[in-house]
Amino acid sequence: MSDIHSKATRSYNMSQIKGKNTKPELLVRRFLFSKGFRFRLHSKHLPGKPDIILAKYKTVVFINGCFWHGHKGCRYFVIPKTRTKWWLDKISGNKRRDLENFRKLTSLGWKVINIFECRLKSGKRDKTLNELISKIH
Repeated sequence: MSDIHSKATRSYNMSQIKGKNTKPELLVRRFLFSKGFRFRLHSKHLPGKPDIILAKYKTVVFINGCFWHGHKGCRYFVIPKTRTKWWLDKISGNKRRDLENFRKLTSLGWKVINIFECRLKSGKRDKTLNELISKIH
């Protein structure tokens, strides 16, 4: 099956995907800041470069895209119909790396919180953010 976009269009679309400062990440950061939490961002010194580092609480937060991190059972994780094997390999590699980074962080004494983007959609956002506060404390 061929791609519905031209090679140039697909290349442009993929170039617009951000790894940092995504809308879900900014939403969580604004919420935490409004609740008085202070944090660092994307530390290269920690495994996986966590999105948010709350050093005072020895807690890190990852905000992951459902597609890129293979959120099982999520409507936003749809396996592409083109280059399916390549995508499955890519996503399973991301999941393996996530687990390894979580393991390393835990062994260093960090509490790891992982939030998938679907949990920040309007219907679930308040519950997710309130649960985040209770997990941090």
